[in-house]
Amino acid sequence: MKNRKLSNRQYLNCYIAGFAHWEGCLVLGELKVGTKLELERELNNPHDPNAVAIYYGDTKLGYLPASDNEDISTFLDLGHTDLFETRVQAVNPESCHPATQVRVVVFIKAKNTDKE
Repeated sequence: MKNRKLSNRQYLNCYIAGFAHWEGCLVLGELKVGTKLELERELNNPHDPNAVAIYYGDTKLGYLPASDNEDISTFLDLGHTDLFETRVQAVNPESCHPATQVRVVVFIKAKNTDKE
């Protein structure tokens, strides 16, 4: 018997904090809806003790907003680095403010529990 998949795995959707201050403008044209991104915990960030950076390959785009990063940073600190899947949700290069040019969604990965 197969287990049903979660119908909604979304954990968080948000704009990328600090997008204007990092290298996002260098790769903005490459980012499309569905592009896979990576989360990386920054334990020694002097501005936010729960900082979680968002990367596209080797390019740092910015951070999860401080108002939404505490739970995710805790999971990452506990070694659950494969718990989340992060994707571009929307790209708006014409936005007048860089902070609203890229929106991301963080999903909780479903564990494959199908048995044959």
